[in-house]
Amino acid sequence: MSASGGNKAIIAALTANLAIAVSKFVAAFFTGSSSMLAEGIHSVADSGNQLLLLIGGKRAQRERDKSHPFGYGRERYFYAFVVAVVLFTIGAAFSLYEGVTKIVHPHDVESPIWAFAVLIFAIIAEGFSFRTAIMESNPLRGKQSWVTFIRRSKSPELPVILLEDLGALLGLIFALFGVTMAVITGDGVWDGIGTLMIGVLLAVIAVVLAIETKSLLMGEGASSEMEQQIRAALESTPEVDRVIHMRTMHLGPEELLVAAKIAVSHDDSASEVARGIDEAERRIREAVPIARVIYLEPDLDRSHTPTA
Repeated sequence: MSASGGNKAIIAALTANLAIAVSKFVAAFFTGSSSMLAEGIHSVADSGNQLLLLIGGKRAQRERDKSHPFGYGRERYFYAFVVAVVLFTIGAAFSLYEGVTKIVHPHDVESPIWAFAVLIFAIIAEGFSFRTAIMESNPLRGKQSWVTFIRRSKSPELPVILLEDLGALLGLIFALFGVTMAVITGDGVWDGIGTLMIGVLLAVIAVVLAIETKSLLMGEGASSEMEQQIRAALESTPEVDRVIHMRTMHLGPEELLVAAKIAVSHDDSASEVARGIDEAERRIREAVPIARVIYLEPDLDRSHTPTA
């Protein structure tokens, strides 16, 4: 994912959420609706999350140093994980608490026209943000399903924004459902039910994000397609007989570490082996440009060594 593409989706989501948060709090003040209050907190949490993603992207661009010889690329994964924690602790926990409180102690929704007007505005704004995230994701997604893209993407920003925007749209629908039912029936319990639904939704999204970003933080390897390209590049090098074993790990979304033990002929001189390693590295970088850190260890091809 290009930084500009990810930032465009983040800024679109941040702009929409700040405007929506203000309108939701105004509606919550005039209506006394817990669904609207929960949605306001949800938008504030989302806005904070988008700021965290921007900070993570900026910090990840720092040059490698003595204490971090492989650079800071994985800071993007850390901040994406923090987003999941914030979404759960602030968004989900508050909504669940507020929903239970309003179910136990319900009260009527006052001036519902405020709630309906704000919810319609918010749905339009979130729809714009969601559309931007989809458009930025499509070139990277290719023919993958959305579920596969979110699970396999090594760039955390777009999957996070996609899930946040989807959650925001569904949350608005839940809030609209709760407020509408409360107005129709005259029973404020429905408002609490809508709030509870928002809390459960945010908790589910937060757990999904936490699982996916935890995997990236732990150090994910290259995709199977990328590993095949690397192996093919190595084995196409004349001085390399075969790949004995290979390990890969993402140091960041656009930086891959490749470590491999390669078999060379026992008749090759040291200079020939060195030239072969240089050529193999060139071919790997040509096939997989994000392979920035490459370590190749030559070994004798014992499977073809003549026996006495």
